[in-house]
Amino acid sequence: MPNSNHTPPTFRPSVVGILQDSEGRVLIGERVNMPGAWQFPQGGVNEGESREGALARELGEELSLKRGDYRLIESKGPYRYLLGNGRKKKGFDGQEQHYYLAAMIAPDSVIDVKTKEQEFSTTRWIRPEEFELAWLPEFKRDVYRAVLRDLFGIIKGS
Repeated sequence: MPNSNHTPPTFRPSVVGILQDSEGRVLIGERVNMPGAWQFPQGGVNEGESREGALARELGEELSLKRGDYRLIESKGPYRYLLGNGRKKKGFDGQEQHYYLAAMIAPDSVIDVKTKEQEFSTTRWIRPEEFELAWLPEFKRDVYRAVLRDLFGIIKGS
């Protein structure tokens, strides 16, 4: 009989934006508090907010983008990860993420990471296959590996 004291993990709904330029490159940001840690823009979905609304808000908060600066192409998810070691973020054990691939239609000059609550120190465009899983904390790597496979057909080892 299962242990009745065990509660299943809770996952915070979140969204991730993968912006792609006309050359097929994707935009990554270096976390302001972790030099060498690169990732796609992401954030939680607030109570009563749609995923697409959360994506627009996060791209605005992290990159100063407006809805007309990009065009949604497709979404994949949910993908889940646990923070591990009993850690919690905002009361959740992990994240349940939906990834959105979007074509950047505005010029790069609209991207500005110097926002009110700055999360990235800088950004850069890379080919999807150039993304290094080592840039991420261990607990996020399996999700990024799955997303790179599902959206771009890229198989990354450990």
